[in-house]
Amino acid sequence: MNLPNLLTLVRIGLVPVLILTFLLPWTWSYLLGAAVFLLAGITDWLDGYLARRWQQLSRFGAFLDPVADKLIVVSALVMLAGAHANIWLSLAAVVIVGRELAISALREWMAEMQRRGLVAVSWVGKAKTAVQMVAILILLAHPADFSLTLVWIGYVLLYAAAVLTLWSMIAYLRAAWPTLREAYLDAVP
Repeated sequence: MNLPNLLTLVRIGLVPVLILTFLLPWTWSYLLGAAVFLLAGITDWLDGYLARRWQQLSRFGAFLDPVADKLIVVSALVMLAGAHANIWLSLAAVVIVGRELAISALREWMAEMQRRGLVAVSWVGKAKTAVQMVAILILLAHPADFSLTLVWIGYVLLYAAAVLTLWSMIAYLRAAWPTLREAYLDAVP
């Protein structure tokens, strides 16, 4: 166990804290939930930075880090979809969560085929993550009130993240297509 992996475990531990703080019946619970999400985002950046800087990259960390990311993001999106209770936020959330599940499965399968490097994180994936995190942070920090300009900005950013999500998914699928096709042709009698 090293500090980067410990920070990743802390991020997983922040998931129930995020849910609890978001659901508290106080007016400032939105800001507290956003602060917990921001703390999770900081630990995400910090664990990667420290692992590279201190050369403490590990298979356990490589496995656990994306799991922690997905847990916190999916939890936040599900809570936001429930709080906003409209098709617009729900649609963006379904696109983002669906892509995360599909690409996680693709990466796992490609790893079994010894070709995980073909679906490594791209700049589009990193841009998607940054936009998505800002959108979720803004939306967590404010009640579902469309009279607030920041809520509209959060929606625009969430849709930008959904577009980048689809773009990155297409890029990953294109990179994996030769392997997928080869496996399919090998399976067909």
